[in-house]
Amino acid sequence: MAQKKHLAAKLKNYLREDKIQLWKPPYTDSNKEAGVELKDLARQYSARLKYNTNEIEALLEEIRCKTIERGTGNDAYKATGVATLEVALPPRMGKARKGVLETKLIITGKELRSQIAQAYGFEENCIKIIINKKQLELGKTLEEQGVTHNVKVMVLELKLSEEETRRAVREEEMQHEEETVKKKEMHRKMQRTKKGLEILAKRDDSLDSDTMPYLDIANQTGRKISIPQQAKKALLLAMGYHEKGRALLKIKEYAMALPFLLDADKHFCECGSDLLTTVDNYAVLQLDIVWCYFHLGQLDCLEDAEKKLLAAHDCFRKCYGENHERLVTIKGSFGREKALFLRLYLLQGISHYHNGREKEAAEHLQKAHGLFRELCIDPEKVNSLLLLGFSAQEARLGLRACDGNVDRAASLISNQREEKEQIRREERAKRRKRLEDINALKSMGYSERAAREALHQAKGNLELAVKVMLDNPQLLLPEDDSPLPGNPFQVPQESINQLVYMGFDAGAAEQALRVFKGNVQLAVQTLAHYGGSLPDDLQASSESTSPSGESSSSQGSSTGSAGTSAASADEDMESSQAMEDMEADALNEVLKDIPEHEEDYLDLTLEEEETVINEYLSYMQHLPAESK
Repeated sequence: MAQKKHLAAKLKNYLREDKIQLWKPPYTDSNKEAGVELKDLARQYSARLKYNTNEIEALLEEIRCKTIERGTGNDAYKATGVATLEVALPPRMGKARKGVLETKLIITGKELRSQIAQAYGFEENCIKIIINKKQLELGKTLEEQGVTHNVKVMVLELKLSEEETRRAVREEEMQHEEETVKKKEMHRKMQRTKKGLEILAKRDDSLDSDTMPYLDIANQTGRKISIPQQAKKALLLAMGYHEKGRALLKIKEYAMALPFLLDADKHFCECGSDLLTTVDNYAVLQLDIVWCYFHLGQLDCLEDAEKKLLAAHDCFRKCYGENHERLVTIKGSFGREKALFLRLYLLQGISHYHNGREKEAAEHLQKAHGLFRELCIDPEKVNSLLLLGFSAQEARLGLRACDGNVDRAASLISNQREEKEQIRREERAKRRKRLEDINALKSMGYSERAAREALHQAKGNLELAVKVMLDNPQLLLPEDDSPLPGNPFQVPQESINQLVYMGFDAGAAEQALRVFKGNVQLAVQTLAHYGGSLPDDLQASSESTSPSGESSSSQGSSTGSAGTSAASADEDMESSQAMEDMEADALNEVLKDIPEHEEDYLDLTLEEEETVINEYLSYMQHLPAESK
């Protein structure tokens, strides 16, 4: 397949250079059949390329037919508005992986998915459509999503395995049922991941990570990076989707991984160009997307593959330095990051080969091969580090960073462990200090929620946190500020008298005590801060919780509705518990795929890369001498 693409690219380049239009005479006659001159052209190009004439003629005829089909489609589109879509199907379709679908562009994404499923025999809910590197949105029309005539459509089938042989009817039915369950579970997994990332992106370090996990962003040394909240949310979503996609890439679930990687790309683009040049995550994502398309056999659908690889190279250069000097300054070496450059050069070599550029392909493939030899690790050296108590991942990364020197690798890993432990100690100390401050504010009558939020806004300054809460009275409202109907909070007269004794107006005292559910400390602090009366927004809250004549009169008949209220409360508790369980599942779906080691993305085994390098070097070696 790769060799055929290479040869077709060479022929297209020759046709452009020679300004030959195969869809016009003398290469196509009035009946749109191939002219005699096509055979002469095939002989000319076969001599030039040192390839079999029949093979060249067949490829030229294929190119000619496609150009005629496209021209016919263009005429039909102008006349009727019916667009032609080039459909790329999953690998199991074999030779029938390319198709054409005609449709109006005013239909919705859901209708297009239904047409594709019907035309090619898929289960509608088990395919995803990728157009212009984005997942097709089912609720919008094709026009609204920028779909145009002659666009390429990529179909991903979300299933774990294929039935290779026919079995008994019952076995086939059972297998179909099992695959349906697996597909549904995959869909649920994708939804849980999205939900979990949305929850985590909203959380911040004002929470206790032991009970409420949250994500933070660190630099290449493991220190937290301070980022504006909006950009931080976009970056967390991007990195979260990327990690999920990477986890699926590791188990070679490319069709499942691609939607997550494309979602990550979308969120990275919301971060701003300045931020993307300070971290290498965006460059790694571009490599992962192109790698995924390559393994799906759909590089043709990624028309800007070379642009993505160029963006990755540019991002590495800005992040690491022109000659990796920034990386060496920060980490002491760039041996670990060489694995990323190996994959970059390999994908660039593949792209050049598929586009008929042998010289550039050979150059990049040789670069990749040279790095592969350099990064190959002696298993005995890995075992030596394992005996010292290091993990296999630490051993691989350490040896690559130290050019295979075991002693230096052991020293590096030990130092890294100590640095990480130091960062953990500092984080634990910050957490202890934050909890102490929260408890101090709680002892003053403030709620834990208000204390956390205020300390976060005040960047840990306790005195400023008190001012933040008083200046933002909505923070002071109790979390359960929604009393049951017919059961308003009754303010004790003794508490009102206590505030009156301090000099406050009785009406204002009662109002404040009702808002704060009898908390005398909060009522006093708020009234004192606002000159003896509540601010407008708290007064509105007070009015909503005031007992009315209707509520008072209903108290006498409360016995009749007690059973209903209790049942409603039980239902609310069950609903709340179900919601908590769903959130916990969503969070676990995300957290389980976030690696413990911050350099996990650099720990490539290079087994796949070795196979692909050898495959494409073999293609290069078998090219005719004149074609190289």
